[in-house]
Amino acid sequence: MNFENVLIELNDSLATVIINRPKKLNALNRATIKDLSKAFKTLNKDKTIRAIILTGSGEKAFVAGADISEFANYSVKEGKELAANGQKSLFDLIENLGTPVIAAINGFALGGGLELAMSCHFRIASNNAKMGLPEVSLGVIPGYGGTQRLPQLIGKGMALELIMTAGMINAEKALSYGLVNYVVPQEELLSLCTKMASKITNNSPVAISYAIKAVNAGFKNNAKGFETEINAFGSCFGTADFKEGTTAFIEKRKADFPGT
Repeated sequence: MNFENVLIELNDSLATVIINRPKKLNALNRATIKDLSKAFKTLNKDKTIRAIILTGSGEKAFVAGADISEFANYSVKEGKELAANGQKSLFDLIENLGTPVIAAINGFALGGGLELAMSCHFRIASNNAKMGLPEVSLGVIPGYGGTQRLPQLIGKGMALELIMTAGMINAEKALSYGLVNYVVPQEELLSLCTKMASKITNNSPVAISYAIKAVNAGFKNNAKGFETEINAFGSCFGTADFKEGTTAFIEKRKADFPGT
């Protein structure tokens, strides 16, 4: 059960989903999001699968971000649709999946990559991992739930600092923030994730599904926050700052934002 940009490995009750675009540092494009959505829906229907590990191919990146060139020329309407469709089809899907999902962050998890990891039920990182939400350096904001899930995980102040500075933190700092649960050498990452998954699969899948639903319910008072993010994300696509930020990124130069 493989897709163009996603590989799936099955081992008894455990499935490992691997984002397979190593030459692009596993960057998320629309095709990859579609493949991931299909993969998670399929695995969730398989009652023999009791846990899922999500990781990236290679040793450099979990997901190094979104594929900027794909949406650099989007309109405001297209920007809103990009965020709304992505949130519904993949990020919200994973967060609310009845099957537990562990993110194995094996390198860079930036922008949409960190947002993808945050949509998983918890995260384990290799010691070479680097994480951040650099969207404001492109004249846009996180659009796949980052403005909502990051404050939930590390608190409002630290989240705003990371988002506004477009900063990148290492695995140890992510651990101290509570963004990840454990940090291990890269060669031990999947084995620890498998060990954690085996502990999960020893327990009632029905009870675990209800536990996920109950924990998520405690954060539902921010439902309008996701809607606000989608609208604000889309609005960024109509600004000169977005045009300059994405153009500078593609041209590999420092952006000079006009502030409009």
